[in-house]
Amino acid sequence: MSAKEESGTVARNDVLRLRGILETFSQLNEAEDFHQYENAISELVKLLDSVLDAAQSVPGNEREENNAFEVVSEIYRYICSPSLDQAIVDVLSFELPKAVSKFAAVSLRLSDMAISIIDQLIVMCGPRDMLPILCNALGYSSKMAEASAYVVPPLSGLSKVFISIQRRQFEQIKEAIPIILNVLKNMSLQTDEAQLEGVFGKVVEIANSVHAICTKMECGMNEKLRALLGLYALQCMALLSASGSYNSSTSYSLVIQLSHIILFCGLSYLNLLTSYNVNTVASFVFEEDKDDYMGCLSHVKHGAALSVIWGYVSKEVSEATKEYLDAIKTELRCSQTKRWEALGTLKHVLSFVNLPWELKRETINFLFCVIDGHVSDKYDVELYEWSAYMPNVFSALQAIKMVIMCAPDPEYRKKSFDLLKRVLDDIPISQRFDILQALIRDTNSSSMVAIFIDLVRKEMHMEVCHSTPTENQVPETEGKARPNTSFWTPSVLELVELVLRPPQGGPPSLPEQGDALFENAVLISLISVLGFQITSLCYKLLKLVRAPGFISPEPI
Repeated sequence: MSAKEESGTVARNDVLRLRGILETFSQLNEAEDFHQYENAISELVKLLDSVLDAAQSVPGNEREENNAFEVVSEIYRYICSPSLDQAIVDVLSFELPKAVSKFAAVSLRLSDMAISIIDQLIVMCGPRDMLPILCNALGYSSKMAEASAYVVPPLSGLSKVFISIQRRQFEQIKEAIPIILNVLKNMSLQTDEAQLEGVFGKVVEIANSVHAICTKMECGMNEKLRALLGLYALQCMALLSASGSYNSSTSYSLVIQLSHIILFCGLSYLNLLTSYNVNTVASFVFEEDKDDYMGCLSHVKHGAALSVIWGYVSKEVSEATKEYLDAIKTELRCSQTKRWEALGTLKHVLSFVNLPWELKRETINFLFCVIDGHVSDKYDVELYEWSAYMPNVFSALQAIKMVIMCAPDPEYRKKSFDLLKRVLDDIPISQRFDILQALIRDTNSSSMVAIFIDLVRKEMHMEVCHSTPTENQVPETEGKARPNTSFWTPSVLELVELVLRPPQGGPPSLPEQGDALFENAVLISLISVLGFQITSLCYKLLKLVRAPGFISPEPI
């Protein structure tokens, strides 16, 4: 027997076995022997799994792929039969979505056939009944070796279920969206990017379905559904950015579609950067159950920042959202508090481990445009206002520090360091020393400790240069008076001690012996800091001696 004849025989045998099992369903239905349905379902799943194993045993085996396609096509023909009893369809609907979705990993046409079967089940069983079944099928993806292909048919089905639901759309979509996002998060942060384009295509289809529902709903539930859609789109934006190829045309197309939806949800770039509060929106959507759903929204803030960065990177994206980046950059330059809010949002991009370096580089470039070193309201913020923004600014500096340490490109690291200095310069000088001290305490890298110590030295040197022999006031610059005492405190000596004698014990946090020149530079910076402090003490003592009425102590 030839290989072709053998292939045809195997296919016929599997199809005949399948027909026999399907005929059993009809016999059980006529006999009203519903207790035996479970055994028949088990036999059907075993047959499908054996056909799938054969198709996957030798990837690219055309004979086994054809056999699998014939078997799955036979199921589709069976459930499309006009004479099929509804009770049989209801029984099959519980297991068929999972069983046929497994075949999506074999070939594209098998994936399309699985989608067709699920579509037919939606028509025959109704969208409300199929919603929990498809969500259950999605949850099963954690057990699949090729989950990225497996989830495509259930996701496709959900996009059609959503649009077909006629009542209580918000309540049902609210229960399904977290399941979709959890599956997407687990998969996208672990799976090769080339396998995820189909997944994100279906994810965006779901967003478009919810968008279509929003346009038809009345105001009350519409506001909640739009808020939920905004959370969904931002989470998807973050995961797509982390998983997709930076230069992929498919990624750009999906980003543009998500950007349209984000705009529809009333989220402008400035709002995303400065005032979008995930907790507040989640409370509005999920009410008292908010805490149960926050896990699936873990990257919404990342998505808010990346939505803006994609608009900065791509003219097509910014045009799709009708946003004018130049106006936004100007507004951020003119408002110190908004700059700090934007910095607190954009830090999520810099600290996102899975993100391509290209997007982090563009974030650095955007911040360079905003924090340009020539701000009009520097030092205007009161201390109580600064305390509200300090945690965000500090964590942003930590994120920039990690870019300096880990960026693959030396030029990129240099620009990140320049940005770090600009951010420090944007902090009120009365608080700058405390921030530098906290950065040093938080840093395990001896090289970064050396850099921060040198920044302290330069700040002290600058204050010396701006001081006068007779007045303890820096001359006004650009209409602002700058006090010169923030770095001239006993805390500087404590900082030197912290570096030379770490609290946890052991040797000082200095560069290793292999970099002697760098080690010398660090020691020079430390000595300079000490020298500045000693000079300050001597100067104060000299002023005291020259003061009127000073009485010199009697010699012993």
